[in-house]
Amino acid sequence: MVPLPLHVTTLMIGMDEKAPVPFPPDQTEQLDPHELEVLKRMGRAWREIRRGATAGEVRDVIYGIGGSAIEPGQMDALDVIIVEGQHTMGEIAERLRIDPSTATRAVQRLIKDGLAVRNVDDTDARVVTVSPTERGRKIHADVARRRREVMLGIMEHFPEGDREGLADTLERFVAALDNVIAVRKRPRR
Repeated sequence: MVPLPLHVTTLMIGMDEKAPVPFPPDQTEQLDPHELEVLKRMGRAWREIRRGATAGEVRDVIYGIGGSAIEPGQMDALDVIIVEGQHTMGEIAERLRIDPSTATRAVQRLIKDGLAVRNVDDTDARVVTVSPTERGRKIHADVARRRREVMLGIMEHFPEGDREGLADTLERFVAALDNVIAVRKRPRR
């Protein structure tokens, strides 16, 4: 396969099946038609996962609705402090690969909702960590259970022999996405 420049792969994400190919003519000629179709399919699948008709419904099933609902970003932060233990805001931001101000807002909502508490370090008052409350642990357990149920339901649609390969492919996809974004964020010289 011909490696695609970053701007080309970025343009492919979310392409409509009938949309014209957004490549400069010289690069279009280098692509195998089958590979181009695979890229289009991946882009459409990404779009459907992100924005599909059922995305909101899936979010409601997993994260809840009404008074017991939790935002996905809050759940991400709860995952970190419950699974890995108490963290500083900077550690949460680093672990979730988000801006520290975004992590701070998510944690502030957790604290406001009674799902987490701030802890001042006994030896250094400048260090503040976040840990879950019992309510936070209960909400996290409920969401984690619903998330598992949805994933098990999805897995029922894949033969046992395909499941590990799917997990491997998704993990490689996430790693490749992280890599592409890291390259794009590097300062240009």
